[in-house]
Amino acid sequence: MDFSFTAEAGLAGLFLASFLAATLLPGGSEAVLFAVIRLHPEQTLAALLLATLGNTLGGMTTYGMARLLPARVGADATVTRRLDALRRHGAPLLILAWAPLVGDALCAAAGWLRLPPLACTAWMALGKAARYVLVAAGAGMV
Repeated sequence: MDFSFTAEAGLAGLFLASFLAATLLPGGSEAVLFAVIRLHPEQTLAALLLATLGNTLGGMTTYGMARLLPARVGADATVTRRLDALRRHGAPLLILAWAPLVGDALCAAAGWLRLPPLACTAWMALGKAARYVLVAAGAGMV
């Protein structure tokens, strides 16, 4: 049985895996990226760009859904304390949006706080791209 796939199919699957991994659904886009660039090293740059784009769009989807939630007046002290760092540092804190567990929460909190979407997108993309470059380096492709 042959389980090989074309570079195009791999890139499409990578984009989808990256998008879904950045939403509240669990996923391992790093493993998909690693596999794609090991099987198709000539597609490393395209794979890095598509993984970053998909993961950033997924993060911004979480941001957008949270932005649709009404601002809660009189949030309890625990919620307020946890949001203070994001309020204080703003969009640059989204460079950590790639991090397991806290990344999705940061994206949602940024949307709920109505932080500027363009700045959030830029910082989020920067952090996610850096993570994917490290994965590519681990695969020996950078």
